[in-house]
Amino acid sequence: AWAVATLGGVGFWRPGSGTWASAITAVVWWAFAHYLVPVNAQWIVATAIAWVIIIFGIPASTVVERESGRRDPGHVVIDEVAGQMIALIALPLRWQVLIVSFILFRLFDVLKPPPLRRLEKMEGGAGIMLDDLGAGAYALIIVQLLVHYRVL
Repeated sequence: AWAVATLGGVGFWRPGSGTWASAITAVVWWAFAHYLVPVNAQWIVATAIAWVIIIFGIPASTVVERESGRRDPGHVVIDEVAGQMIALIALPLRWQVLIVSFILFRLFDVLKPPPLRRLEKMEGGAGIMLDDLGAGAYALIIVQLLVHYRVL
């Protein structure tokens, strides 16, 4: 559970462990999708990966939260991995798009616009993960609009 929740220890990197986890997710996704996933299947693979991260991340986060004795401990970064992965679904693999997705996800994760702050108050791993999934969804919507209207 600790290896999953901390992304193999990235959660202990300072400063900004969540930012590190998000950046690693974006770069690894770009490399993986660019070299190993056909273009027409990238949205399916990204969605499947996000679901796997969520399915394993919620219970792992719950265990680490309980064992560390702290609510939403900062070293749990699997939520950033899941949120960033959501923010990358069905986006073209261009560096400009990935950077904007990364920046918007981090911005929404930090600012927590409504109703994300309320989701964060849920108990256990669900509370840890859901606000980041919402931040990822907000970033995804905006980047999709920017790509659709050819701003990016």
